[in-house]
Amino acid sequence: MKVLKKIAVSVAIAISMAAVSSTTFAAEKKDGNAVVREAAENTISKIEEAISLIEKGASKDETSNTIAEARQYQKEFRYELTERLRQRANDKLRVAREAVENGDNKSAEETLRASLAQFKEMKVTYDAGH
Repeated sequence: MKVLKKIAVSVAIAISMAAVSSTTFAAEKKDGNAVVREAAENTISKIEEAISLIEKGASKDETSNTIAEARQYQKEFRYELTERLRQRANDKLRVAREAVENGDNKSAEETLRASLAQFKEMKVTYDAGH
Protein backbone atom coordinates (compact mmCIF):
# COMPACT_ATOMS: atom_id res chain seq x y z
CA MET A 1 0.00 0.00 0.00
CA LYS A 2 2.86 2.39 0.84
CA VAL A 3 4.50 1.74 -2.50
CA LEU A 4 1.23 2.34 -4.35
CA LYS A 5 0.75 5.61 -2.47
CA LYS A 6 4.30 6.79 -3.35
CA ILE A 7 3.76 5.95 -7.00
CA ALA A 8 0.45 7.83 -7.09
CA VAL A 9 2.01 10.90 -5.46
CA SER A 10 4.99 10.78 -7.82
CA VAL A 11 2.72 10.55 -10.86
CA ALA A 12 0.58 13.44 -9.59
CA ILE A 13 3.65 15.61 -9.03
CA ALA A 14 5.07 14.73 -12.45
CA ILE A 15 1.81 15.58 -14.18
CA SER A 16 1.45 18.90 -12.36
CA MET A 17 5.07 19.84 -13.16
CA ALA A 18 4.57 19.00 -16.82
CA ALA A 19 1.40 21.07 -16.98
CA VAL A 20 2.98 24.06 -15.25
CA SER A 21 6.23 23.95 -17.18
CA SER A 22 4.56 23.79 -20.58
CA THR A 23 2.41 26.85 -19.92
CA THR A 24 4.96 28.80 -17.92
CA PHE A 25 7.98 28.32 -20.09
CA ALA A 26 6.34 28.35 -23.47
CA ALA A 27 7.29 31.71 -24.91
CA GLU A 28 5.29 33.21 -27.70
CA LYS A 29 7.47 32.89 -30.77
CA LYS A 30 7.47 35.60 -33.37
CA ASP A 31 7.30 34.44 -36.92
CA GLY A 32 10.25 35.16 -39.17
CA ASN A 33 8.51 38.01 -40.97
CA ALA A 34 7.82 39.85 -37.72
CA VAL A 35 11.45 39.55 -36.63
CA VAL A 36 12.75 40.88 -39.94
CA ARG A 37 10.21 43.71 -40.05
CA GLU A 38 11.04 44.71 -36.45
CA ALA A 39 14.78 44.63 -37.21
CA ALA A 40 14.25 46.88 -40.23
CA GLU A 41 12.19 49.37 -38.24
CA ASN A 42 14.67 49.40 -35.34
CA THR A 43 17.63 49.86 -37.68
CA ILE A 44 15.98 52.79 -39.44
CA SER A 45 14.96 54.44 -36.16
CA LYS A 46 18.49 54.11 -34.72
CA ILE A 47 20.05 55.63 -37.83
CA GLU A 48 17.58 58.52 -37.66
CA GLU A 49 18.42 58.91 -33.97
CA ALA A 50 22.16 58.99 -34.78
CA ILE A 51 21.60 61.70 -37.41
CA SER A 52 19.59 63.68 -34.87
CA LEU A 53 22.36 63.31 -32.28
CA ILE A 54 24.94 64.62 -34.75
CA GLU A 55 22.73 67.58 -35.60
CA LYS A 56 22.32 68.37 -31.89
CA GLY A 57 26.05 68.08 -31.27
CA ALA A 58 25.84 65.11 -28.90
CA SER A 59 28.92 63.40 -27.55
CA LYS A 60 31.00 61.03 -29.65
CA ASP A 61 30.25 58.13 -27.33
CA GLU A 62 26.49 58.60 -27.43
CA THR A 63 26.43 58.90 -31.22
CA SER A 64 28.84 56.02 -31.70
CA ASN A 65 26.80 53.78 -29.41
CA THR A 66 23.61 54.59 -31.33
CA ILE A 67 25.29 53.66 -34.61
CA ALA A 68 26.55 50.45 -33.00
CA GLU A 69 22.98 49.61 -31.95
CA ALA A 70 21.81 50.17 -35.53
CA ARG A 71 24.51 47.79 -36.73
CA GLN A 72 23.32 45.17 -34.26
CA TYR A 73 19.70 45.48 -35.35
CA GLN A 74 20.56 45.26 -39.05
CA LYS A 75 21.99 41.78 -38.51
CA GLU A 76 18.45 40.44 -38.17
CA PHE A 77 17.26 42.26 -41.29
CA ARG A 78 17.81 39.28 -43.58
CA TYR A 79 16.05 39.06 -46.93
CA GLU A 80 17.63 37.33 -49.88
CA LEU A 81 16.70 39.99 -52.43
CA THR A 82 18.34 42.77 -50.42
CA GLU A 83 21.30 40.98 -48.85
CA ARG A 84 24.00 42.68 -50.91
CA LEU A 85 22.42 46.09 -50.34
CA ARG A 86 22.28 45.33 -46.60
CA GLN A 87 25.99 44.57 -46.60
CA ARG A 88 26.79 47.83 -48.36
CA ALA A 89 24.56 49.80 -46.00
CA ASN A 90 26.24 48.13 -43.03
CA ASP A 91 29.64 49.14 -44.43
CA LYS A 92 28.38 52.73 -44.52
CA LEU A 93 27.33 52.44 -40.87
CA ARG A 94 30.83 51.24 -40.00
CA VAL A 95 32.39 54.14 -41.91
CA ALA A 96 30.02 56.61 -40.23
CA ARG A 97 30.92 55.29 -36.80
CA GLU A 98 34.62 55.64 -37.56
CA ALA A 99 34.01 59.19 -38.77
CA VAL A 100 32.18 60.05 -35.55
CA GLU A 101 34.99 58.63 -33.47
CA ASN A 102 37.49 60.69 -35.50
CA GLY A 103 35.44 63.85 -35.00
CA ASP A 104 34.31 64.20 -38.61
CA ASN A 105 30.60 64.73 -37.98
CA LYS A 106 29.85 66.19 -41.43
CA SER A 107 31.13 63.09 -43.20
CA ALA A 108 29.41 60.84 -40.66
CA GLU A 109 26.07 62.57 -41.22
CA GLU A 110 26.33 62.27 -45.00
CA THR A 111 27.23 58.59 -44.73
CA LEU A 112 24.39 57.95 -42.28
CA ARG A 113 21.90 59.62 -44.62
CA ALA A 114 23.09 57.43 -47.49
CA SER A 115 22.80 54.33 -45.31
CA LEU A 116 19.35 55.40 -44.15
CA ALA A 117 18.20 55.73 -47.76
CA GLN A 118 19.47 52.24 -48.50
CA PHE A 119 17.73 50.71 -45.48
CA LYS A 120 14.47 52.44 -46.38
CA GLU A 121 14.77 51.11 -49.92
CA MET A 122 15.39 47.62 -48.53
CA LYS A 123 12.34 47.86 -46.29
CA VAL A 124 10.15 48.87 -49.23
CA THR A 125 11.49 45.87 -51.18
CA TYR A 126 10.89 43.60 -48.20
CA ASP A 127 7.37 44.91 -47.59
CA ALA A 128 6.50 44.44 -51.26
CA GLY A 129 7.53 40.80 -51.06
CA HIS A 130 5.64 40.09 -47.87
